[in-house]
Amino acid sequence: MELDTVMQELESLGKERLKKMYVSNGAHEPVFGVATGEMKPLFRKIKINQPLAEQLYATGNYDAMYFAGIIADPKAMTASDFDRWIDTAYFYMLSDYVVAVTLAEAPIAQDVSDDWIASGNELKMSAGWNSYCWQIGNQPDDAFSERKLAGMLDLAAQSIHGAPERAKYAMNQFIYTVGISYMPLHAKALETALAVGPVEVNGTKGKAKYLNAAETIRKAVEKKQIGFKRKHVRC
Repeated sequence: MELDTVMQELESLGKERLKKMYVSNGAHEPVFGVATGEMKPLFRKIKINQPLAEQLYATGNYDAMYFAGIIADPKAMTASDFDRWIDTAYFYMLSDYVVAVTLAEAPIAQDVSDDWIASGNELKMSAGWNSYCWQIGNQPDDAFSERKLAGMLDLAAQSIHGAPERAKYAMNQFIYTVGISYMPLHAKALETALAVGPVEVNGTKGKAKYLNAAETIRKAVEKKQIGFKRKHVRC
């Protein structure tokens, strides 16, 4: 399927209500407002197609960029490719739910994520921490170094309160993802979450909101969800 045809299909699926919601969260024109679930039939027609994914991502259209992540071949992408994608991801719905998710399925995911976490750039940091969350929530525990993840918990505890806003969300999610989905460090993650306490972030209309990883872990314990792994990362 050619680029123009895919763009026409995506435009036909757009809804004004969703477009307004995406824009309110940071998307800017061009954007159609396509529900992610509506993209699945189109994915079944196209399947994995890295060249087309690159063309779609380069359009700058939010919905096309999101769909690019669905049809991309992470195993064919280099660190430079992912750097190019994150540099173009202008708000968190792209950095965290397109680039980070796509990266999570790549063999180089941890190396790239480490570089982004250390970058000091808000969206790169957010994508790096989030990519680890997607990986930990999907891959077996032995795919990770327990020592490394323990060190990352320590880093999160030391720096989360002074981190950029989107990085706070991602680091908080990392703490509770380790606590829920990585059995060897469940106790340390809960201990870390308790030590960190509530994390203040900017909410809607200027009101502060508070993130609490410890509460999220406790709820998972109550629901017997410790050890949870999702079958798929991308939809």
